[in-house]
Amino acid sequence: MQISKLIMGLAVATLLATGCAQQRAPATKALDAIEKSLADVRDDAAKYAPDGLKSVEAQLASLNESLEKKEYANVLAGTPQLSKAVDSLKDAVASGKEHARAALAAAKGEWENLNVEVPKMVGNIQTRVDKLSKDKIHISVTKDELASAKSGLDWMKSEWADAVTAANSGKPIKAADMAKAIKAKGEEVQKTLGMKEA
Repeated sequence: MQISKLIMGLAVATLLATGCAQQRAPATKALDAIEKSLADVRDDAAKYAPDGLKSVEAQLASLNESLEKKEYANVLAGTPQLSKAVDSLKDAVASGKEHARAALAAAKGEWENLNVEVPKMVGNIQTRVDKLSKDKIHISVTKDELASAKSGLDWMKSEWADAVTAANSGKPIKAADMAKAIKAKGEEVQKTLGMKEA
């Protein structure tokens, strides 16, 4: 009776081992395919969908751990969900790229307009500052206000040079953001100097 139980136990163990061995190849193959698919999009995902990439990589690491532990059934059960997650990540990357393209196009348009408006504004403020600096008596502007306007104008000129450099370096989004800040400052300075917005 004991021998019979022993033989039966060995037979079951052999069947389980064979079953595990049979699952190992498809489990490994499934993970390899997912890793290859992820590799194709990893760099773009790091830029356009970093949170999604972290989530997918965490799932992949978990399944690789199961593979190391020879838990092939867990790997096979988890790969369809991981594969869907990679597909979703690819969609997120495509969407991110599209948004980036749209933002770039919008920034280029903004920069073109601001590249006309801001230098004109700076020129008008400079003319006003020069005139007030020559006048001995300031009726509408105090000395402190004039000093503040000069300081603001200097900042605008310095920032504008950096904005132009950014635009010339192929960074229209940065250039447009800087130009908007300069324009806002210019509007403040114009008010200080009692100018109508030009």
